[in-house]
Amino acid sequence: MPTVLRIGPYRFLFYASDGDEPIHVHVLRDDNMAKFWVQPVRLAVTIGFPPKELRQIEKLVEENNTEIETKWNEFFSRS
Repeated sequence: MPTVLRIGPYRFLFYASDGDEPIHVHVLRDDNMAKFWVQPVRLAVTIGFPPKELRQIEKLVEENNTEIETKWNEFFSRS
């Protein structure tokens, strides 16, 4: 599970088994997890994050969606 970004307390990553799904990123902090679709950015699933923090994380995904998509394509060997 490659780490795509680290921003503050958040680790953004992919799971190797995710390649058959649309582009998305998992975000971890402590025991909390969220999964965001990237195009368009929207929350898929969350465990433990409060709504206010999810909005902050969603903004980080939006601000970095080009980098996330590029790294997804590199990792899963897509052009």
